[in-house]
Amino acid sequence: MGLKRSFFVRNNPIFLRNEFDSDGKYGFPLIKKQPLDLFTELNLISFSDTKSNDKEINKSKGVHFFIDDYRFEGIYNHPERTLDKLSQYKFLCTPDFSLYYEMKPWRQIEGTGKNRWIGAYWQSKGYIVYPTVSWSYSSSYDYCFDGIEKGSVVVIGMIGAKRNNKRNFLLGYKEMLRRIEPEYIICFGKPFDEMEGNLIVIDYNDSRKVVR
Repeated sequence: MGLKRSFFVRNNPIFLRNEFDSDGKYGFPLIKKQPLDLFTELNLISFSDTKSNDKEINKSKGVHFFIDDYRFEGIYNHPERTLDKLSQYKFLCTPDFSLYYEMKPWRQIEGTGKNRWIGAYWQSKGYIVYPTVSWSYSSSYDYCFDGIEKGSVVVIGMIGAKRNNKRNFLLGYKEMLRRIEPEYIICFGKPFDEMEGNLIVIDYNDSRKVVR
């Protein structure tokens, strides 16, 4: 039984998920830097609003995952099932697996690893991908900025940031600037006045304007 399991593991990359370059203490898959098209209007559509054979105006948007985790958990378990649908859109933000302050560290590390693996997987299929970055307390800095190439375009969400500790959020934001040195920051929602960097702000309400 042990030999069969070992053979299965060695010959099943999707089981091991070791097929991409890795980075950092925990060996997260590396999401590589990709350029951002600044010559056309930038907007986002929620993954929960995407559909097969979507309208052209919706296809011109990037897909975000600032929604409840259960709505996109299947992407990690069966990534091939949504490839065709997601290929319609301009770019993809990596799924925002929740890093709640109350979560045990192993859950936060796991969520960050899933975020990076999906991004690396999509890039391997030729899609434009920008990593979504999130953090909790300062202890999460040990891993939450790993797996992202320095100078990348990154995505952050302000949903929930107002309700949580503003000071902790800003400390994490400043650490992200220091560690990643992002070229641009796609900010979903209204930023705090103290947030520096090349911010591109996307209005939440605009993202809900989906043509059907």
